[in-house]
Amino acid sequence: MLRAEVTAFIALGANLGEPAQTLRDALTSLDAAPGVRVLKASSLYRTAPIDSSGPDYINAVAEIATTLSAPALLDTLQAIEQRAGRERPYRNAPRTLDLDLLRYGAGRIHSPRLSVPHPRMWERAFVVVPLAEIASSLVSAAQLQAVADQRVLRIPG
Repeated sequence: MLRAEVTAFIALGANLGEPAQTLRDALTSLDAAPGVRVLKASSLYRTAPIDSSGPDYINAVAEIATTLSAPALLDTLQAIEQRAGRERPYRNAPRTLDLDLLRYGAGRIHSPRLSVPHPRMWERAFVVVPLAEIASSLVSAAQLQAVADQRVLRIPG
């Protein structure tokens, strides 16, 4: 039986290696994954680390359509991270690639492995600003104002 498509949003970030290219490659990998289609991707943004260390991050948000369940989509995201050399030596360590499931349709999931909507998405300009770029109806002026003190620079191109 075919599962109906669900619209989901994925945050992408990296601050090790060649982060801009890594994000472009991750979008290509995501679009090539079975049961996933990338519908839109935001511009790339340069942001300072939050609760982390290392060089600035490059971030983006993608809107996808998927027939995968949320846990299966998480597995796909983690497999893409692994192929990009993601290591998890400690919480919030600098990373070659980080893919976070922000929203999965209108679903609410709270399990030890997955929380959707992402519990900290509205606290982080590196999520709110690119999300507003591709899905403005999901982001209020108050949510943008709440992260206005965080440096987010759109990368031209």
